[in-house]
Amino acid sequence: MQIFLLVMLISFFLSLIISPFVIAFMQRIKAKQTILHYVESHKTKDGTPTMGGIIFIVSIVVVSLLFFSKDDKLAVVTLAIMCSFGLLGFLDDFIKIKHHQNLGLRPYQKALGQLGISIIITLFAYNSNLVGSQIIIPFFDYEFNLSIWYIPFTIFVLLAITNSVNLTDGLDGLAGWTSFVYLCIFGVLMISIYNYSNSMGESAKLIYEQKNLIIVIFASIGAILAFLVFNSYPAKIFMGDVGSLALGGLIASISIFSKFVLLMPIIGFVFVWSAISVVVQVLHYKRTKKRIFLMAPYHHHLEKKGIKESKIVAYYTIITFILGNICLTFLL
Repeated sequence: MQIFLLVMLISFFLSLIISPFVIAFMQRIKAKQTILHYVESHKTKDGTPTMGGIIFIVSIVVVSLLFFSKDDKLAVVTLAIMCSFGLLGFLDDFIKIKHHQNLGLRPYQKALGQLGISIIITLFAYNSNLVGSQIIIPFFDYEFNLSIWYIPFTIFVLLAITNSVNLTDGLDGLAGWTSFVYLCIFGVLMISIYNYSNSMGESAKLIYEQKNLIIVIFASIGAILAFLVFNSYPAKIFMGDVGSLALGGLIASISIFSKFVLLMPIIGFVFVWSAISVVVQVLHYKRTKKRIFLMAPYHHHLEKKGIKESKIVAYYTIITFILGNICLTFLL
């Protein structure tokens, strides 16, 4: 346990140290967020530096690599997934900044990029003897083999999670705090699995891989927490798509590689709800020309209702914390 806490602390302080430099650099190159004209309550945020996700991506990668070797497949691939989605988000942010607008990559370009990454990851997991085509059915201690159906299922999961986290990134600290709590819950769960594998005498390779996944999780917890010092309301820097897509990729890969992917919609309910609220809003509007919510995703609807931004972030964080602890109560 000590090594995981050490990883978290080092990652926290590294992220804390580099944050002011990244903020200053983004201000210098005028990498600023352009706020959509119809988000009236966010007009004062126009010009806030963006692409802050680079802060925790760098911290997570550097600290993780300090504590495990390149032979650790699942952990290294998890970092690669996070960076791949982060790179796609970086391109999106770069185009927005260059053209001084809120529209980056075209929807089909973004979708193709996400699909390509998702296919590669899925094929790796499917052919890996450490993952395979099994998923764990939560609360029943049962592994279900999806066989060939694992491929479309996992591709869908990757696309759904990354876009859900991306959609949740609409308020200062919202995606950051909910992801932080989600990863804390998964960190506790993975430590429990790691200890169980040790007690049951599982293969040394499996135990080694589980340990290194936990290292990545705790490096992420520390880095994101430090980033939130600057990203919480009022934000001094936004994470941008480089951050939200990277977070989505990180959360998705950890969920998939742990085989507890079915826990994600429960612990990560607020992410799922953000995506559902957008889909429902769009489909209902196309059919009736009327809106169900004042604005989608749902956190903007709450803003329109007059609820303060900081309170909405608190509500979403508390919901994630409660659902996560309910899962842990029945799983541990």
